[in-house]
Amino acid sequence: MQNCKNELIYHNTRTVSGIYPISSMSATTNTQYDLAVSSCKDIFIKKTRDYGTSWRCLRIISITDQIFIKAMRVRTLQEKKVQKVGDDITGEFKGIVNYGVIGLIQLAIGDSEMEEMNPDEVEKRYNQYINFSRDTMLDKNHDYGEAWRDMSQESFIDLILMKLSRIRQILSNDGKTIISEGIDANFVDIINYAVFGLILIGEAKPGHSS
Repeated sequence: MQNCKNELIYHNTRTVSGIYPISSMSATTNTQYDLAVSSCKDIFIKKTRDYGTSWRCLRIISITDQIFIKAMRVRTLQEKKVQKVGDDITGEFKGIVNYGVIGLIQLAIGDSEMEEMNPDEVEKRYNQYINFSRDTMLDKNHDYGEAWRDMSQESFIDLILMKLSRIRQILSNDGKTIISEGIDANFVDIINYAVFGLILIGEAKPGHSS
């Protein structure tokens, strides 16, 4: 996971929206991040108890494709403004977070090992990788500020799709990079972009609705 100090796209600002000092927003961000992730985790653990860890059979390219499907659906809903079936945008962002965690677990364990995991082990690993993603987000916020709060929901989806494209390219290079970050770093970015989307939806800002 050493490559996970990744490139969330921020601007070097000292305030958020020109109003709030960064230091005054950090506690709010921590709370919002934890609340958003708590909802994702609740879904993940309940599905684990219902279905087991059937996702253990997924290879990294399959996980990437699952995230791609969800991201493209959000993009379509953003453009058409009409929803006819299934989860809303909030639900899709939660699914992206959870598949991002699955990606990190599979990278760590090895996706060729398909044995079942017990729910306690799953929860332990979920917490491990979410905490790592959260720490990465906090490091970025410390260095660059919280300009992501002024970004659009559309931008988060576009950036997720860009990260997926990078993962596919790395996989086509046998998982190797010359100078760029690895697959794990891209999954961490994807998780954080999706959490940012959930935070802004939760704030019910104009243009950030589900």
